[in-house]
Amino acid sequence: MVRRGGLLTGGYGGASSWKAGRVMRAAVAAFFNGYHCFSPVAAMLALPFSAAVLASQAAASSSSSSSGAVLRGVSSRLRGMFHAAGFPPSPFFALLNGKLSQTVFTYAATLPVALTVLLLAKACVAGVLRADPAHDRRRRGRMSLPPCGAVARAYPALVATHLVGSFAMLSANAAAFSLLFLAFGAADLLGFTSRASTLALSAAGAIAYSVAVGVATVVCNLAVVVAAMEERCAGHAAVLRACVLIRGRVPTALALALPTNLGMAAAEALFQLRVVSQRRKAGRLAPGVAGEAFSIAYIHALCVVLEIIVSCMFYRSCRRSEADELRELEPEEKGDLQA
Repeated sequence: MVRRGGLLTGGYGGASSWKAGRVMRAAVAAFFNGYHCFSPVAAMLALPFSAAVLASQAAASSSSSSSGAVLRGVSSRLRGMFHAAGFPPSPFFALLNGKLSQTVFTYAATLPVALTVLLLAKACVAGVLRADPAHDRRRRGRMSLPPCGAVARAYPALVATHLVGSFAMLSANAAAFSLLFLAFGAADLLGFTSRASTLALSAAGAIAYSVAVGVATVVCNLAVVVAAMEERCAGHAAVLRACVLIRGRVPTALALALPTNLGMAAAEALFQLRVVSQRRKAGRLAPGVAGEAFSIAYIHALCVVLEIIVSCMFYRSCRRSEADELRELEPEEKGDLQA
């Protein structure tokens, strides 16, 4: 068994969950230790992004609005693309079509705020946590927000990295669909066209697609953190740096992304249940429901900030693992030189 990046390559399950638990505990501790810094970021920067996400999903779920018509148009085009590619009709592709349509619509609707307030929030959180881990003990209890000049200098690098990451996500989706097309085409040529074969292949395709998109999402989020933490590293260089850092740590990264994404999904479901459904029944937005909508949006914003903190802590963990590997290699290299 070889030790790589702080994990045992022979046992990813227990080691990755143990490593993810350590990083998550450090992120939660940093969140509460610097709550006086992170709460203004959530209220002023992450909250507009969360409100845009929740509002876009509410507009997309309305069948009578223009947004609902746009969503139905996107869904029909994706359905036509799947049919032209030769994908068989199955519940998997129906569900994939619906989720992809909603994702594309939400991404397009929230792109302006994602490129402004969300990236500024990431720059602020990274600026708070950018200090050397060796000085954490001295910094506890006195975290402070970074100067506006530092945030402004880091912002262009974050924009370039976010755009490159969006292109990488599009490429990952295209590659996944190409592999699914080849798999279903090969199954059709080999005669595996029964309902059981289609269901099994659809389940395998769902798992493979989820893993591929999850890894691409984690890499793109880490690339933005790399651009915020390291100077003169932006765009494709930050994405490549994130790929190097995450090598051997993919299970840990996926395990870390799960809790915060579940929290945001729960906030979005609560918004649909408590706000959207109440507005449909009453025909208007009551003051009490409006206050509840603001509270849910703030909870979503806190989850967004916590996700950024987790990414920053995972980046620092990867950097520490790299430093440990270099220190372990130094005596061997010196011994080779003396011999």
